[in-house]
Amino acid sequence: MAEERWTVLRVIQWTTEHLQKKGLDNPRLEAEVLLAHLLGIDRMGLYLNYDRPLKEEERTAYREMIQRRTAAEPIAYIVGSKEFWSMQFQVSPECLIPRPETEHLVEEAVRIGKGLEPPLRALEIGHGCGSVAIAVAKELEEAEIVATDISPGACSLARENAEAHGVGGRIRFVLGDLFPVGEKPFGLICSNPPYIPTEEVLKLAPEVRDYEPLPALDGGEDGLRFFRRIAEGASAFLVAGGWLLLEMGQGQAAQVAAILQEQGFMHIDLIPDYAGIKRVIRAQWLCR
Repeated sequence: MAEERWTVLRVIQWTTEHLQKKGLDNPRLEAEVLLAHLLGIDRMGLYLNYDRPLKEEERTAYREMIQRRTAAEPIAYIVGSKEFWSMQFQVSPECLIPRPETEHLVEEAVRIGKGLEPPLRALEIGHGCGSVAIAVAKELEEAEIVATDISPGACSLARENAEAHGVGGRIRFVLGDLFPVGEKPFGLICSNPPYIPTEEVLKLAPEVRDYEPLPALDGGEDGLRFFRRIAEGASAFLVAGGWLLLEMGQGQAAQVAAILQEQGFMHIDLIPDYAGIKRVIRAQWLCR
């Protein structure tokens, strides 16, 4: 019997069935994304090469990628990148994978930033791979941005991403916990802090719980630890009239608003995401 010919189409079909049996939600899409990455083409390129047979070494490499995916490793870590704000960002297990809902944080930061008196100084707390700071820098070309993170690996990765997107000279990535020491006040501070309650972390999907960095997920006993810390410290780093923007988890809006009110913030508003979840909170600091 002749050996089965493993063309691009045949490999996609087999992998789709395999991933479906493993319970993955988008088996065809994932099969195509992984194969396109391996072959160095886009998904349209796959469709134009359905009859192309895979070399033995390509099949071996693809098999290893599928094994990683069926072990629940996120696709973004397997391919080493993730799209955010219509840009590709390098990612690694050193940092949280950018989520689509975080684009609402960028949208609001850009909207507020455009209304502030130039030159704008902005701070991002917990920059991860740098996606938020870089997206804001691309939209606000005159802004000076500082971004902090406690992970040396995340700082290195963010610098690489900033250089790749042409904004390396306008963002300073600082290794440190929350606020940078010795900085002049900022007109805007934004953050997507860890906000999952500690006991809920273990209940997360395996691809999140077992692969993404715990410090970027665990928000303490009630999920609000970092909101309290940021709210308590932000006033010392904001100009009069400056704004604080925070991404939140579902059901946290009222508690986060109360924390900000207690610290003296004014003009507190909530911004929903496309699912109607109150995802971003903004608050203004009027005193100095």
